[in-house]
Amino acid sequence: MKNKLLCALALLGLGLGASAEPMVAPTACDRFVHKLPNMGKPLCQQAELVDSGARSVQGTPLYMRDVGEDNARLRVLVIGAIHGDELSSASVAMHWIRLAADEKLDLPQTVHWRFVPVLNPDGLLAQPPKRTNARGVDLNRNFPTPNWERDSAIYWQKRTGKDPRRWPGPKPISEPESRFLHDQMQSYKPHLIVSIHAPYGVLDFDGPSVPPSRLGRLYLDQVGIFPGSLGNYGGVHKGVPVVTIELPNSMRTPLDSEMRQMWIDLQRWMSARLSSEGAVAR
Repeated sequence: MKNKLLCALALLGLGLGASAEPMVAPTACDRFVHKLPNMGKPLCQQAELVDSGARSVQGTPLYMRDVGEDNARLRVLVIGAIHGDELSSASVAMHWIRLAADEKLDLPQTVHWRFVPVLNPDGLLAQPPKRTNARGVDLNRNFPTPNWERDSAIYWQKRTGKDPRRWPGPKPISEPESRFLHDQMQSYKPHLIVSIHAPYGVLDFDGPSVPPSRLGRLYLDQVGIFPGSLGNYGGVHKGVPVVTIELPNSMRTPLDSEMRQMWIDLQRWMSARLSSEGAVAR
């Protein structure tokens, strides 16, 4: 009787083992490839995004990719999808990773690129996608600009009419996503930040240096400074130039040729301004 019981338990164990499949965590491409416009799986895999170790409110990894030598003279941080409903911004960042890895322009300074294509994965993966993160915070109003507690509340209440899509949050860098970007600015120490948005179809700029007059078909049209914004915090308060790209459409990317021209124009401006004006020394 004892032997029969042991055999039955062994067979049961084998059956359970055969039917149970190991849990495999989804990759960045599993999460994003079917969500983003103009984004095939080969391009996503070629981006070789890595888990930064940071997590969103809902526990989604914040992925990144470094391209270039660690000891390069210029460090450039490229951010996409700080607003989750601006899907095209993440796609352009992914296309630029390929260009950064494949193309070598004749620049006077070597460049170390750091890409964070999707800063707000919870907003991007929501159905439908939403501007804010999972706690309803507009991440681009959550950075610790001077007098944030007073100015951000006044702006949100009086200028936006308490628009829930633009709520700055309960306090500066209250969100894991904005804290991650804040920490990146402290540790990586970029000489330039490029933040990709949509859908206003213009080019904005904050901080020192002469701004680029155009990138591809986007022309400079500085739209102002907002409490808690990345441009205000990085460009005005910290003195790190912030180029803000507003793509024309949040659901469609520009043509591949236009994305490449924007990339070339950005590097030409970097070569003409950041190097000659001593941004590296600053």
